[in-house]
Amino acid sequence: MDGTDDRGTLSVAVDAGGTFTDIVLVDRASGQRWQAKVSSTPDDRSRAFAEGIAQVLSIAGRSPAEVSHVLHGTTVATNVILEQKGAKAGLLTTAGLRHVLEIGRHDIPRHANLYAWQKPRRPIPPEHVREARERLAAGGAVVEALVEQDVRDAAAEFRRLGVEVVAVCFLHSYADPTHERRAGAILAEELPGIPITLSSEVLPVFREYERSMATALNAYVMPAVATYVRRIEDRLKAGGIAAPLLLMKSSGGVIRGEGAARQPVQTALSGPAAGVVGARALGLRAGHPKLITLDVGGTSADISLIDGEPRLTSEGKVGDWPLSLPMIDIHTIGAGGGSIARVSPEGALLVGPASAGAMPGPVAYGRGGVEPTLTDANLVLGRLPPSLLDGAITLDVDAAARAIETRIAKPLGMDLHAAARGIIAVADNAMAGAIRVVSVQRGHDPVDFALLPFGGAGPLQAGAIARLLGMRRILVPASPGVLSAEGLLAAPLRNEFSRTVMMRAPIADPAPLAAAFGALDAEAAAWLEAEAVPASAREIRWRAGMRYMHQGFELYVDWPGRAADDSGLDEAINRFHAEHERLYTFAQRDTPVEIVTLEVAALGTLPGPAAEAAPAAGPGAPSTHLPVHLETGLARVPVWRRDALGAGATVLGPAIIVQMDATTYLHPGDSAVMDAFGNLVVEVPAG
Repeated sequence: MDGTDDRGTLSVAVDAGGTFTDIVLVDRASGQRWQAKVSSTPDDRSRAFAEGIAQVLSIAGRSPAEVSHVLHGTTVATNVILEQKGAKAGLLTTAGLRHVLEIGRHDIPRHANLYAWQKPRRPIPPEHVREARERLAAGGAVVEALVEQDVRDAAAEFRRLGVEVVAVCFLHSYADPTHERRAGAILAEELPGIPITLSSEVLPVFREYERSMATALNAYVMPAVATYVRRIEDRLKAGGIAAPLLLMKSSGGVIRGEGAARQPVQTALSGPAAGVVGARALGLRAGHPKLITLDVGGTSADISLIDGEPRLTSEGKVGDWPLSLPMIDIHTIGAGGGSIARVSPEGALLVGPASAGAMPGPVAYGRGGVEPTLTDANLVLGRLPPSLLDGAITLDVDAAARAIETRIAKPLGMDLHAAARGIIAVADNAMAGAIRVVSVQRGHDPVDFALLPFGGAGPLQAGAIARLLGMRRILVPASPGVLSAEGLLAAPLRNEFSRTVMMRAPIADPAPLAAAFGALDAEAAAWLEAEAVPASAREIRWRAGMRYMHQGFELYVDWPGRAADDSGLDEAINRFHAEHERLYTFAQRDTPVEIVTLEVAALGTLPGPAAEAAPAAGPGAPSTHLPVHLETGLARVPVWRRDALGAGATVLGPAIIVQMDATTYLHPGDSAVMDAFGNLVVEVPAG
């Protein structure tokens, strides 16, 4: 993985979304790029993966043998969890903890009807949970030895139940995994061919419910992800590509396919994470380190904040379940180009979360859809051209208008165009609210950031959303529809190593802290060595989860350098106080601080492509004009082809800028300038 592979200089990145699969091919030597977009194939997602790679290689006129890296962002694990279509899994836990998943945190959704709410079914139901006698103290001391016959009896029960995978989560195994490892070995012996996953490998930190749930989810998605990885590797071989497969993790790095098959829950948010990684790389290159990203696809909108670096969280969720693995902090809502608009029984206009998806898609696609979507509303107002993807999809504006008229305008007593504007306004306000979650609720003012919209629908909605938030600058990438695929090319190899330590500062003897960090550091270095990452491409980062004494939650801060001495500890504590004050407006500097969990991240930089500059400025002229329904009435608005705009070119709104993978809409008063990197920098007027 050191980049000296003699197969060729091509890297291919494939981002599989719910509606489209995006493919980017890059020649790392020249920086030349090619892209393709194909409809996703929900019946067999590996088919779109293979078709897209074949298509982009054909466009480039290059050979599969020239490909040396294949990078992939996938939603397979996410979909399995959300759709509750996971494996029949069993859980082996410490005697007395059989109902750890059922008890949970006694959480119910906000605004839930207590008389009607039903607790979601756990990924592993209680009838598939078995116990083994063993017990560790919180520090790892053995209170009761593992009774191995209990494990063998549990294996017999799992065999009788027909489970496909087994999770093992023993109390306090983060402190000493010996019992778990022995139980795993016995289960593997008794259940040949059945995958076994251990909590001490998935999430070796305290809090039994979160650790048990992460391990249960890992087991739940393991067969589906392993099958998918095997299928796409087979398709790569059949297509003549011998390059290694790397999959995106939720934390913003990539791992080998076999690693993803062992710990598939690490990929639960891989697609959205890739977009944030791509946005960060783009922003740093273009001189915009403070960004709020808005990834609007066909089904959902994913929002994240970048203040030099993306924010990592260990308090993520997938569907109904907590997932306490390190992941980029991304807030997702059900608002996308395919989000369905409807009128509620109470007469309210609602948009999403239901989506028309890839099939049948918006009404305008002509694939049998009958319910109007956000895309249909934009088309009816004239903000979208009559065809997409360079003519691959022809849009039926009359069908879209009929759907909005029948299902929205008439029930609400509105005219067609007012109804279309209403659909867009509802979606825009939902996305603006989601941006406030990752900014205002995290102690940031969105005015201090540039909005970076991407995905097929992001640049279409960005202008209105920026106005709702008072944001003054929008940065539209050169290829907004495939930025998540571009992000895969910017991602490093990455793995995280964690340990709960429970130390209270001030620490009289820092040696135990240094030893704990040192052990994790050694694991990280060994992993980088096993991945054959050259020394010049290696990076190891330390973080610590800290809290005030008696608090029930931690804040993670970057540990200064890699020094676990008094000065490093003092600086880390100061960072914790500052972060607590930024988030909650106060710091308790006279209260003892507890160091709860240590985390070490190992990163290996992959060979990246040379930068591709924007073309020199040309005269530029609109390719055509289209009638657009503005707030002030119908107007003929210029339509610009993005590939005709060179560096320094200026476009004034109202205007439509079209390209293969996205459409950008400039509102009246907006002005856009093409920068030297091919980005459109849009200035939004105040007020």
